[in-house]
Formats: sequence, structure tokens, C-alpha cells
Amino acid sequence: MKIIKHLPNTLTCCNLLSGCISIALLFNGNLMGAGVMIFIAALFDFFDGFAARLLNAHSPIGGELDSLSDVVSFGVAPSFIVYRLLSESSLSLIVNNINIIPFAAFLMAAFASIRLAKFNIDPKQKSSFVGLPTPATGIFFASIAIGITQTDTESILHIINSPLPLLASILIFSFLMISKIPFFSFKIKNFSFKDNSLRYTVIIFAIIIFVLLKWQSLPFIILFYILLSFCFYKEEKDKKQSAA
Repeated sequence: MKIIKHLPNTLTCCNLLSGCISIALLFNGNLMGAGVMIFIAALFDFFDGFAARLLNAHSPIGGELDSLSDVVSFGVAPSFIVYRLLSESSLSLIVNNINIIPFAAFLMAAFASIRLAKFNIDPKQKSSFVGLPTPATGIFFASIAIGITQTDTESILHIINSPLPLLASILIFSFLMISKIPFFSFKIKNFSFKDNSLRYTVIIFAIIIFVLLKWQSLPFIILFYILLSFCFYKEEKDKKQSAA
């Protein structure tokens, strides 16, 4: 096999390494760096699939490696970020001298694992996903980590960073990952606007809101993606029911 055929799996390993570095940076007190490394992991995750399609280098081991990497980068790493944020909050529930509230963060790692296991055995999830993709979850919480280090304490991100909104977010994102709700993917087969209207809409929205709100905009880009998926697939479902 040519060396170039190993490029997708190499990029996947870079995704995994980025997730590990995110956790290491968090242990060293670098919250922003931890968030940035999850974004970098997401870039590697996008380009490994792109490279696999471009080089026609799909393989069973590549698919399994991709899911294992995603569990670390978009399940475990963001869980540690939320654990850190909850540990620094005022909310506590003490059991044997241990505050157990922050451990709720690791529900996301568990549900991310379930989400990816379901994905591995479902051949239908090619151009769309059933359940929220784990990178979206990772990016959402990474964006909070980055945003609160770049904005003042009166920003809306610091409201999201409060313990109750964080706990609610853990439950919501955990549910969305294992739900049967369809979400569109960012796998681009061509550059036609007609075929990629949803993808381009998210990109345009992301650019506009980032110009307006800077770092505060980051979590809302993921929320917009979720809302757009809801609206589009509800519309498609209504069309099918009308046709029937």
C-alpha cells in the first residue's frame, strides 16, 4: 500500500493526540488551550474523512480508529472541561467529603461512546447523522472554555458557565447524541450551493455572528446548527407525509 493511503489514519491519530493534549493542558490550568485543542481535533476529524474520500482509502480499521479518537477528543476532553468548570462553581453535593456534582460532566463521555458505537453499526449514516454528532458536542463546550477566558464576567458566556445551565447542557447534549433526531453532516461532495445550502448557511451565519459578537458567538453557532437541523428535517418529514 502506498504511503499516501495512510494519510487519513495519520490525521485521525492527530485528532486523538489533540484530545489528549487538551486534557493535559487542562490539568496544567490552561483552560483556553484545552478548548483550542478540541477545535484543532475537529479540524483533523474533518480532514481525515475528506482525505479518505479523496484517496478512496476507506478501511474498517480507519472507521474504528476514527470513533475511538472521537470518544477522547469530543467525549472525554470536553467532559474534563465541564468537570473543571463545575468544580469551580458554588454548587455542591457532598458525599464522604467529596463534591459529586462535577462528576456529572462525565455523562457526556459515556453517551458519546454510545453514540459512536451506534454510528459504527449503522450503514445509513453517510450524508446525515442520527443523533447529534460528537464533534458538535465537543466544540460547544470547547467554545465555552475559550469564550469565558476572552470575555468579561458580564458576558452571556458567563451565564452559560453557571452550574445550573452547565448541568442542563450536559443532559441536553447527552440526550441529543443518542436520540433518533437527524442532523445533516458537513461532508461536501461538491461545491454546489443547491447541494450544500444548509452547510453554507451555517458557515455564513458563523462568519456574521462572529464579526458581531466575537468569542461570545461560538456556542451559538453550534446551537444554530442544531436548530437548522430540526427545522430542515421537520420540513422534509412534512413533505413526505403530504406526498403520502
